Amino acid sequence: MITRVDTDEFLRLAQQHPVLDVRSPGEYAHAHIPGAFSLPLFSDEERKVTGTIYKQQSREKAIKAGLDFYGPKMRPMVEQAEAILKSRGKGKTLLIHCWRGGMRSAGVAWLMDLYGFKVYTLAGGYKAYRQWVLKKVAAPYRYCVIGGYTGSGKTAILQQLAKRGEQILDLEGAAGHRGSAFGALGMPAQPGQEQFENTLAMSLSHADPARSIWIEDESRRIGNVNVPAGLWEHLRKGHVYFLDIPVTERLALIVKDYGRYRIEELAANIMRIRKRLGGLATRDALGYLAEGNHQDCFRILLTYYDRFYRHDIQSRDNYDLQVTHLQTDSTDAAANAALLMETSSRHD
Repeated sequence: MITRVDTDEFLRLAQQHPVLDVRSPGEYAHAHIPGAFSLPLFSDEERKVTGTIYKQQSREKAIKAGLDFYGPKMRPMVEQAEAILKSRGKGKTLLIHCWRGGMRSAGVAWLMDLYGFKVYTLAGGYKAYRQWVLKKVAAPYRYCVIGGYTGSGKTAILQQLAKRGEQILDLEGAAGHRGSAFGALGMPAQPGQEQFENTLAMSLSHADPARSIWIEDESRRIGNVNVPAGLWEHLRKGHVYFLDIPVTERLALIVKDYGRYRIEELAANIMRIRKRLGGLATRDALGYLAEGNHQDCFRILLTYYDRFYRHDIQSRDNYDLQVTHLQTDSTDAAANAALLMETSSRHD
């Protein structure tokens, strides 16, 4: 039996059953529903061929060409679906989608239903899912923004808040980048913009709108991706809890986190910001780094980043009402998470 459902129901079912993305490998690689399995009906080249026939000849001839490609794949696709279900432990229910919810998903759904699987298809396909994503990331959740100069350990605090049952949205985790010029060090390859948005939307789909969501204060651009416009507006209007931590403590954390990377890697990233850092500061930072003096090198970089962030936060509308400063002497993530929770509770 094949049942066609909307995006909300499809994603609810996806929490229990596997999603099969039957678009081409290239479409899947560009962006997909997080957690979906790629089970392409056509290769990239086959999709191109059938699409050309559809446009230049007729729908009927395109379908016939597609059947030539599809026929030999039927058994392997069923076996792949069985393997995916087996890897999930149990069940015979599959969720299937293509780009628009048209012939590709219908064809694969027919095969899986014929074999005996319970099948759900996504009305409107991945295109409808993307409309859902854009609405979700622009929705007016109540964001509590963790502010603080570089080296404050905001990511670790976010993780501690999650352990305490708080709702979080990890922008840097979704972006695969820590935000600064050094943010790619030790991180996997970044996703594309569309996949970044998909990941954020899926995280938000599990959030309770009645409760606050903790989020780090970020620049609009995180490595090669941008915070979506709607989310960015809410982030800039959210209440900022600014952790004012002494530079000595922040410097120690930076040396610990980044001092393990090769000098050549660090030097290359310093060169990326040399115009903004200035010629003298760049020369001194590289000189200290060459000597293995990470502390004085990073001290110069902290001065630059502190100045940049100070200007950014003080330029916000309603600065006096929007920003709460919290004095703390440590970068201890657990202690600072508790401080944020206690302070924010007084604003509820």
